[in-house]
Amino acid sequence: MSFNAAIKSVLSQYVGFAGRARRSEYWWFALFTVLVSIVTSVLDSALGLNFVDGSSSGFIGLVVSLALLLPTLAVAVRRLHDTDKTGRWLLIALIPLIGAIVLIVFFVQDSTPGANRFGPSPKG
Repeated sequence: MSFNAAIKSVLSQYVGFAGRARRSEYWWFALFTVLVSIVTSVLDSALGLNFVDGSSSGFIGLVVSLALLLPTLAVAVRRLHDTDKTGRWLLIALIPLIGAIVLIVFFVQDSTPGANRFGPSPKG
């Protein structure tokens, strides 16, 4: 899946938590959110919209982060579904450091071959 196709797919399923998402879809969207975050930080600094002097967070970054929160959660849940895990596994991120490592391992795993309880394989 290409960068543009992944972004279109995630944003078209804005709050779609059902189904499965390929690795490429998840990681391209993760890259997109990082790039958008960098751009919004630069804009906030250039326009003087930072909340605290010297801070990289500002009004534009806050609005964009809130707008991308639900699609980010949705694609993460669909990625977990692709590895035959429930979306509840996202809660493991509440455990400092270890939770993030476990989630990264889940996100880099290959898809479950064929259909699973969350639907048909997106590779098919």
